[in-house]
Order: sequence, then C-alpha cells, then structure tokens
Amino acid sequence: MKGKIIGGTIAGVLLLAAAIIAPWEGYEARPYRDAVGVLTVCYGHTGNVQDRAYTQAECDALLHSDVGIAWRAVERCIHVPMTEYQAAALVSAAYNIGPSVVCGSTLQRKANAGDWPGACAQLDRWVYAKGKRLRGLVKRRAAERQLCEGRT
Repeated sequence: MKGKIIGGTIAGVLLLAAAIIAPWEGYEARPYRDAVGVLTVCYGHTGNVQDRAYTQAECDALLHSDVGIAWRAVERCIHVPMTEYQAAALVSAAYNIGPSVVCGSTLQRKANAGDWPGACAQLDRWVYAKGKRLRGLVKRRAAERQLCEGRT
C-alpha cells in the first residue's frame, strides 16, 4: 500500500504540494539567511547554495527536486493509503521541516494506525525553529492541517 493515493495521483500530489509550498517559502533569486540563519535560495532551498543569483528556471528545478525528496520521505514512512490532500500537506511539512515530521514521529504513528484526524492535528506541534515559536510557522502549519483534514 506504500504511496497509495486515494482519489488522485502522485503527480497530482506533487503539483498540489508545489503550489502550496511556493507561496509559503517565497521566492528569492539571491541567497539569504532564513529565520534561523540557514543559507537559503529560491523557494526555501537549503542544500549546496552558491553565492550567486539563480534564474527562475533553476529555482523551479530546485523546487521540483526538493518536492520529490519530501514526497519520498512521505512515501517511505507513511504506509497507509492517503488522500491527495493528506499527502500534499505532509509533503509541504516535510519540505519545510525535513523528513522527521513524517518519519519517527507521533504524526507517522497516528497516520499509520489510520488515525488521520490525530495525524493531521500533529502538524500544529511543528511551529518552533531553534526553540522559538514562529508566527509564520504557526500559520503555515494551520494551513497544512486544514489541507490534511480535507478543508481546502
């Protein structure tokens, strides 16, 4: 059942996730330090960032690659069928937080037990960066939870 999407496709999940992620991350063609000091560029990309301007095409490619990485974490750790909205919400969270939100977490345990309301509610807990509660993360997690719960 791994990676099974109910009422949608993996391609649809990835497109939906990218459409959600891009506005939350914002677009910056030049590298900058994020709220916790990590060198970041484009749509929240943090890996191997070079000190130069990136083209829109490069940023789009990084976004799609990073969404794919986040999807693979969701697919690897969530073993029950999920809706397109649940999957997109988890991909968005994994993109922003990293795989720990869906791998080795209470969210993972609840999702894999079929407790989707409980799993979606766990998103509210991931609002801290370096021990500091960030308003932007509170808003983003609320939007991801709404999507996870099918309230679009």
